[in-house]
Amino acid sequence: MVSDPKAMTEMVRQESAFIDDIMKEVGKVIVGQTDMVQRLLIGLLTGGHVLVEGVPGLAKTLMVRTLCGVISAKFQRIQFTPDLLPADIVGTVVYNQQKGEFTSKKGPIFANLILADEINRAPAKVQSALLEAMQEKQVTIGETTYPLDEPFLVMATQNPIEQEGTYPLPEAQIDRFLMKVKIDYPKRDEELKIIEMMSVDRPLTVNAVARPQKILEARKTIDQIHIDEKLKGYILDIVMATRKPEDFGMKEISDFIEYGVSPRGAISLARASRAHAFIQHRWFAMPEDVKAIAPDVLRHRIILTYEAEAEEVTTESIIKRILEGIEVP
Repeated sequence: MVSDPKAMTEMVRQESAFIDDIMKEVGKVIVGQTDMVQRLLIGLLTGGHVLVEGVPGLAKTLMVRTLCGVISAKFQRIQFTPDLLPADIVGTVVYNQQKGEFTSKKGPIFANLILADEINRAPAKVQSALLEAMQEKQVTIGETTYPLDEPFLVMATQNPIEQEGTYPLPEAQIDRFLMKVKIDYPKRDEELKIIEMMSVDRPLTVNAVARPQKILEARKTIDQIHIDEKLKGYILDIVMATRKPEDFGMKEISDFIEYGVSPRGAISLARASRAHAFIQHRWFAMPEDVKAIAPDVLRHRIILTYEAEAEEVTTESIIKRILEGIEVP
């Protein structure tokens, strides 16, 4: 039970005020894509990583670079290719002839926001090196272990239309991403504004309205966002329904699900719901927060059967059915 709702309301309102400033600044360069920017912020605010699926040309690189500028963070883009080596990401040990000793040369992973472009283009060994850094928040070069900078967010992209020469991420590795977000084409009026902005050769600048330290401070506030016991039960019901839908009166989708959401998925859904409430300037999470974030948190954690693929059943339709079938507290 929260002792002082008024004090919590005021604290969250003050601590989350910078979110509006960030959204406003990013909006100077990125037209539309509000949900995507919010998902990146949720990743930063929870320490989770984001897997993005979308066709080329939807401003994914520009979005991450702009967000970095707005929060005064360090940005690195890594283009994944079949000939990439783990050392190209984390760094390596080099011999200094003048000093006669080995020294560590850090790789591009040492930044705040990493854009791992087309992560499925690199072989498994390289993917594992990146995912280990994501999970452990540290990198070992030679015999020395280096902690990664905080906040640390990896936004990995996948191209859904060109699969030739790719190495799909294993389910166990995909599960380590907090969210999988699908980006669609902009609306007509948004694309018209994009053409007007980008067809003129002039630099698009943004102001730094926050510091990385502000993100870390906000994480402490998010830990205090209230989640009622009934809402925790609601989250668990959603997750349990992906494992045994027949127990929740949804037998018609049980044949389509091979494996349901893991406990890590339940934890991620609760964390992301807290962060979503924080972005909305609330000191407590609501079922609306869970519903808003559930498709992005769950879509890559539900493994479908061959029957589902034959029937062209998608994870989106499964999640929609579950959200409709679970009683809201």
